Amino acid sequence: MLDYLMNLRPHLTDRLLRFASALIDQHRARVVVAPHQRSAGFWFGGGNVVKMEDGSLLLCGRYRQQGDSRVGTGAGARGMELALFQASSPVGEFEKVRAFTKNDVACGGRSVVSIEGSALHRQPDGSLELFVSSEKEGVYPERLASFQKPGTGVWSIDRMTGKDAASLDPATLGEVVPFGAPERLHVKDPVVTDFADGSLGLIYCTHPFSWSSSGTSVCRRSPGKDAYEMVTDDLLPRGPVWDIAAARITNRLPVPRIGVFAELPPLSLYFYDSCESLRQLDENPTAVKRPRGYSCEELGGLAAGWDDAFPAVASITIEAPLFVSPFGTGCSRYVSTLDTGDGVLATWQQGQEDRSQPLVGHFLTMERVAALLG
Repeated sequence: MLDYLMNLRPHLTDRLLRFASALIDQHRARVVVAPHQRSAGFWFGGGNVVKMEDGSLLLCGRYRQQGDSRVGTGAGARGMELALFQASSPVGEFEKVRAFTKNDVACGGRSVVSIEGSALHRQPDGSLELFVSSEKEGVYPERLASFQKPGTGVWSIDRMTGKDAASLDPATLGEVVPFGAPERLHVKDPVVTDFADGSLGLIYCTHPFSWSSSGTSVCRRSPGKDAYEMVTDDLLPRGPVWDIAAARITNRLPVPRIGVFAELPPLSLYFYDSCESLRQLDENPTAVKRPRGYSCEELGGLAAGWDDAFPAVASITIEAPLFVSPFGTGCSRYVSTLDTGDGVLATWQQGQEDRSQPLVGHFLTMERVAALLG
């Protein structure tokens, strides 16, 4: 399957893995945004970075607190705030410039229980759109009502617009991906990517009503259009080993056309989160000790695909995850990248010994990228 979809020779795959490993450098990463508390259940992330017209970088993500947000719609802990940060360069300090509460991102007459992943996108005219997913008041289909825990809602994805960070207006919020069919009921964690034909790809995570797994869907918005057309409900099939329980794509990175890839057709890398089970597994005491990942503590993998064959995407980390934090549970997830022209910036949530997950980042200069892909 992999050879058929990608026709990548081993030395090309090796370069891609080497490049990705150097980019997501677990030891050289710096903390970009710290969570509100350095303890279990607290993190910041689930967003991306865009380059603005003046060269500055704008970052989005959400603060998550420990606890159960079912103490009341619009209150409580868990996904409590969507925030924007700005920096002058990939290695500069990010400063908070905007924040949105649960009440701010409520729309469609449904209150928000928890803010989930988000994504910024600069449109061709330079204006911004901010996609945000959230758990809202909602009910399961009647025949499946017994599966819904008391006080919980259903996930969906909305979008707001503005000419810049300061003018992003919650009043413009509108739903772009509603609750799905029962087998993909919950939709969240939007990822945006621009395709060569000018269309916008909106990639997102799905969960069934039973919360037994997660997958990746993608829809497409043609240039000048408002509607989104479904491309596939299964962009990256779950794998046979370490990624059997989930396949959540968090980023698409077109491979820079340098080195051995300069003369090849356009190729993209897809970073994804996964785990062996959504619940922590009990290990045999005589088994090999290794991070296995589980819900909220996922590990990271890498997939790839030729752009002209999209949505044909295949994992190139079949037997084991590629991205594992050296700290705590090994959690390393929500990778997002930005090609700045001078290099590639990566951000991701990295598990710590104290069980918190700050947003960390690492920047590779284009000279270093060329050396890795050459």
